Amino acid sequence: MTDRVINKSIYLKASKADVWAYLTQPDKLATWFHPPKTPLKEGEKLEMFGAESGDLLIWGTVISADPHDYLEYTFTVGPMGDAVSTVKWTLTDVAGGTRLSLEHSGLPAAADAFDLTLALDKGWDDHIGKMRTHIHEA
Repeated sequence: MTDRVINKSIYLKASKADVWAYLTQPDKLATWFHPPKTPLKEGEKLEMFGAESGDLLIWGTVISADPHDYLEYTFTVGPMGDAVSTVKWTLTDVAGGTRLSLEHSGLPAAADAFDLTLALDKGWDDHIGKMRTHIHEA
């Protein structure tokens, strides 16, 4: 069964174009998440690497990339085994900046997978907090 979902939403004092760059460009992703070697583009393989180790940490496929509005990709990490989840980012204009929403769905829902959910939930909090810091200091 894979029906566990993590949802996050934050407000950023930045344009959708600037936030989009932080979601798709290797140099910007490196400031808050795990950098890919190439920009994220629809239909292409997703591979994100440890900034220090260089190890492949996250893999999948970019399903949809509608610049400045919506990004969706499959997401797998080693602890998930063969399970494949989906990450969706939605960017919305708001007065003064952008609302960024994350939906990470398709996570294993079995009791023995709850520690993975807790780790991913905390990880997203930490990473999104770093994004906020870098965007607001730019």
